[in-house]
Amino acid sequence: MITSGSAPSITTRPAQRDEAALLAELVNYAGEGLPLYLWGRLATPGRSAWDVGRERAERDEGSFSWRNATMIEVDGKAVGCLIGYEIPDNPEPIPDYMPILFVPLQELENLAPSTWYVNVLAVLPEYRGRGLGTRLLQLADETGRKLGKKGMSVIVSDANVGARRLHERCGYRETARRAMVKEGWDNPGREWVLLTKPL
Repeated sequence: MITSGSAPSITTRPAQRDEAALLAELVNYAGEGLPLYLWGRLATPGRSAWDVGRERAERDEGSFSWRNATMIEVDGKAVGCLIGYEIPDNPEPIPDYMPILFVPLQELENLAPSTWYVNVLAVLPEYRGRGLGTRLLQLADETGRKLGKKGMSVIVSDANVGARRLHERCGYRETARRAMVKEGWDNPGREWVLLTKPL
């Protein structure tokens, strides 16, 4: 006799502070390894790059704060997250003091005014291919609509074929590109790609 198992339970909820270590891991996946590289530059004796990432996720303020994250669970286990923010209608000019590593990313963001920007969308490797990324992007769209945004935006590496395919399936299209600045960061990509979609 063959019995089929029940479908897994998939839910979303706000993140909790004690998930900071998992958030750091997910932020690093979404950032193509760039976050870990940057955290390593901030590490001090007795404090690893991962410690820096966890501490940043534990903070109440900041882009990667646990307060900004929505977790996705499979059968009660948190396995992915979504973090985003609004790009203003009139983005500020890029300041001269911005580290050159970030300039191409900021240039692309500034080309997507009035959108909700998907800053982090990541799922643990062993849970990919189950539609969780699509579920998180649907949640992102809902957030953008509630905030009255005219569209959505995200930046991916030209080498991250999986991320690009996921976003294009969900209606995103390439809008612009900028050459990466690496300064020692090891990544197969050559360009950052801005993808946008109307709402």
